[in-house]
Amino acid sequence: MRKSQRSSLRPTRVTRALLRKWSLPAPGEDDDKEARGRVLIVGGSNEIPGAVVLAGIAALRAGAGKLQIASTHTVAPLIGVSVPEAMSIGLDETDGGAIRRQSLAKILEHANRTHATLIGPGMTDEKETARLVTMFLDRVNGPALVVDAGALVGMAESAASLHRFAGNVVLTPHSGEMAAMMGKEKKQVDADPAATALEAACVFHSVVALKGTSTLIATPAGQVYRYDGGDVGLATSGSGDTLAGIVAGLLARGASPLHSAAWAVFLHGAAGNVLAKKMGRTGFLARELLDEIPAIMNRL
Repeated sequence: MRKSQRSSLRPTRVTRALLRKWSLPAPGEDDDKEARGRVLIVGGSNEIPGAVVLAGIAALRAGAGKLQIASTHTVAPLIGVSVPEAMSIGLDETDGGAIRRQSLAKILEHANRTHATLIGPGMTDEKETARLVTMFLDRVNGPALVVDAGALVGMAESAASLHRFAGNVVLTPHSGEMAAMMGKEKKQVDADPAATALEAACVFHSVVALKGTSTLIATPAGQVYRYDGGDVGLATSGSGDTLAGIVAGLLARGASPLHSAAWAVFLHGAAGNVLAKKMGRTGFLARELLDEIPAIMNRL
């Protein structure tokens, strides 16, 4: 794509009117929790156990019916207590408290029976995580995928693996992670985020939500959308985990990757705006976003 083409991109704004055209799958009156979709969250570490808690609760708040969270053996019992609605799965861990790649078989056992799997929140040990994620993407079958945070580290080596999912993947990088994925400098990403998001969507054959002051959502088909409605308070620890969890929850319900990403970005931003009015523009917590999601979603 030439520079002149990149600068001519005019992303479509994500608005309430647009989302009303993209209605989310509604549960039937007789549907049980299975019909609303099963989500698996894979991530966390002994240092950062809370990331998967935030992501898991976000998936439930987005309407998913069943939740499983897989993390290290040490923190799995604590996660189970923190999120009593979830099945907590203990995985082998490294001496440093990260998920070992030898846990792959156990992760696949659960992932292949879910409707959506999110991998990445709270994962540490870049080398071990990159190896695990590469093997996971090579072998997992069936579910829609969300790849976030630590799992994005080795994505450059996994581009070919993602093509077999026929676009049923959402990647949620910030600009630093995007730069690493695309072999660029961060300042290059920031200079033209819309073009970078579109390029990444084509390279990885995935929907890409490039997070920032304005979040860009791009598809392999060449569509680009922009959400500008978030508040500065969203730039807080754990905020990205909640966003990724919302995407996973909507995918599990049966929404398309594009619609899941667009709805999630809007809901996340709108929740921040509600809290900004209640509490002030800074100082609210990522966990406080979660309670706002259902009401905003149902109003839409």
